[in-house]
Amino acid sequence: MNYDKTKYRKIDWKHFMMFHWIINPGLMINELIFGQRVPKVMLMERSTKKAWAERFKVPCPHCNNIHDNRTWNLTNKTMFKNWFGLYCPACSGVIPCLMNIGTFVVLAVTSPIWYWFRKPLYNKWLAKQPGRYKNLDLETSDFQKHTWWQQGLGWGMFMFVATILLDKIWSEEYTMQKLLFHFVWWMIGGLIFGFILRTMTHKPTGKQRTNNI
Repeated sequence: MNYDKTKYRKIDWKHFMMFHWIINPGLMINELIFGQRVPKVMLMERSTKKAWAERFKVPCPHCNNIHDNRTWNLTNKTMFKNWFGLYCPACSGVIPCLMNIGTFVVLAVTSPIWYWFRKPLYNKWLAKQPGRYKNLDLETSDFQKHTWWQQGLGWGMFMFVATILLDKIWSEEYTMQKLLFHFVWWMIGGLIFGFILRTMTHKPTGKQRTNNI
């Protein structure tokens, strides 16, 4: 992959955010149910004139086009339904993505069921992608449409429901006190998560870096 190393820094599985996506088993829900994916390789602009999260770019290994990370977000309704990878609107290729360890285990165990249907499902999914990437908005981020606390509480509520459902699968019984504890726990966690996102997306950091890493 060719890119300007004086302008971008390569981000792969060794980066803490990417590694967390791989090892956190709870994120298999994002991958398997919602189709939210993270590319194997990202590029981060070395310039600090932008907010930290807005400096991330996604390179396509097929056409070498470097996409704005906002190509796949809630504003464009493209954050989810990416079960087979991230669709490249420039060349119609599919950008390879990381796989969560929980997703890998589930797919491995159930492979005798889904393997025979994978190709027709992939072709059907791929045929729908061009229509999803018309009139992309690359100027508006999801964080500009919702306040940090709305983002945080939404994430907290999602994790609360997901936790209860997973525990039910394992036949764990809940009392009203336990449910209340989990609800408060995830709401507080959601607010912390939202505040961290706000910091990442609104606060440029430090001096511009030009050294190669």
